[in-house]
Amino acid sequence: MAELNSKILIVDDEPQIRRFLRAGLSTQGYDLIEAVNGAEALAKTATDHPDLMILDLGLPDGDGTDVILKIREWTKVPIIVLSVRASEQDKIKALDSGADDFLTKPFSVGELLARIRTALRHVAAPEHAEPEFVLDRLRVDFMKRRVTLDGAEVHLSRKEYDILRALIAHAGRVLTHQQLLREIWGAHSTDQTQYLRVYIGQLRHKLERDPAQPEFLLTEPGVGYRLKLPGE
Repeated sequence: MAELNSKILIVDDEPQIRRFLRAGLSTQGYDLIEAVNGAEALAKTATDHPDLMILDLGLPDGDGTDVILKIREWTKVPIIVLSVRASEQDKIKALDSGADDFLTKPFSVGELLARIRTALRHVAAPEHAEPEFVLDRLRVDFMKRRVTLDGAEVHLSRKEYDILRALIAHAGRVLTHQQLLREIWGAHSTDQTQYLRVYIGQLRHKLERDPAQPEFLLTEPGVGYRLKLPGE
């Protein structure tokens, strides 16, 4: 069941989608608020303080990415985009604008609920609040910059460690290629995706049982990467 009093703002101008979401989410204990356009979404975010937003990109008064950019000026409320747009460019634009996740219509309620739980857990766990991060067999000691796997130390290069730390800081959230490149290599390196692929490959060879079927470092094809959350 949902965490007590978790409040979700649904932003979609299609009544049938709102009804479908109400039916699927209300039974899980979430309190629901609805908005039918971007202006109403901004107003209700300010007045009702939702714990999470589900946002369609095709709104009658503008594009949903503009709503994301405006909201990100003053709040970090998790935003899950729910859209018929399925291109890599649309996903990248939404995530780069500040969305936390992207789900393409049609979708299953089960998958949406899993994405909601992941987003809410990420908010409940402040970034680097603890001196170490533990995920199944993987342990990262931030104070000592030490990474162990099944108790044995794994030697990472500086870039490999920086990428892993960035993914841990946003565990459960997809980071686009551009976001990771900007954070690790700087603002002028966002087109150097080949560097990122090489380092992700090296990390997988060092951390995964089977690099071809990763259990920690997950891929959103054409968009970016995310680190699995503990308990996911």
